[in-house]
Amino acid sequence: MKKILLYMSLAVSAYLVYVAISLSMMPPVSNLADRKFNTTIQVKDWQGEYHPFVVGPKNRYWTPSARIPVEMKWAVILAEDANFYKHEGFDVKAIKNAIKYDLEKRSLKRGASTITQQTAKNLFLSREKTITRKLKEIYLAYRMEQELTKGRIVEFYLNVVELGPMVYGIGHGSRYYFGKSPSELTPRECAFLAAMLPGPRVAYNPYKNLGKVLKRSDMILRLLRKRGVLSEGEYQAALAQSPNVGHMQQKVDAIISVPPVFSSPSSARQEPADKPPESVLEKDETAVPEAAPATQPAVETVPNNSTESQTEKK
Repeated sequence: MKKILLYMSLAVSAYLVYVAISLSMMPPVSNLADRKFNTTIQVKDWQGEYHPFVVGPKNRYWTPSARIPVEMKWAVILAEDANFYKHEGFDVKAIKNAIKYDLEKRSLKRGASTITQQTAKNLFLSREKTITRKLKEIYLAYRMEQELTKGRIVEFYLNVVELGPMVYGIGHGSRYYFGKSPSELTPRECAFLAAMLPGPRVAYNPYKNLGKVLKRSDMILRLLRKRGVLSEGEYQAALAQSPNVGHMQQKVDAIISVPPVFSSPSSARQEPADKPPESVLEKDETAVPEAAPATQPAVETVPNNSTESQTEKK
């Protein structure tokens, strides 16, 4: 028994040393504060293939914080991380609840990731569900909260979030679904995009479950009204609006109307090109709406690190 305990102690000690060394080798997050910062990460398409994705103003869809509607920012905060303005990168209570749930279910399905953790994972880490990756994620999230403003974190989050098949970021998502820039999005359209975040590939895929996405967007609109982001008139107008997803339907119709073309086994497979650049504003915005309450409620940079959908989840 003593030998077993000794071996267990040695194993735990070795693991802790490994984790400590891994954390010490993590890249600095201070570079993320630079508005001209660019990096390339790897994202996975819906066929499981990896592609390079530019994070920063060299991506033509990159949308600076000031050009993202207040309703879009609050929609993701209230739906994904209600304590965003209260925690320092990780939510201890949520982590405890997740551990309890996972022990009961004997799984690692619930991760309790904050917006900051999701951003850290997408910029620096892989999607593997391990304790080591979770510890790295928490450490990076804490460092990001020390180095960046909340507004900058949300800006990164919304510019790398997955919203469709090789559709990453609010700049691409708003054009893909609605044919407009993010600054032109209505509150209903903001809620629609935020509603997709828990699972744009399956559960909240508007191609397959449009009704489910709309129902969740109604819930998000209620949260926006409750927190004072929307006035009663704006809320009622948003509820009455049906998101114009005609741009999306045109894509579906085009795909259906064109017969599939199968390449020969010897055909070379072409990867999609990186997205070209757009300018970025100088000033960071925390994006707290004037109508919001005084107490604010409760977004991976090593090139070629991989990330899948950051919200199918955590």
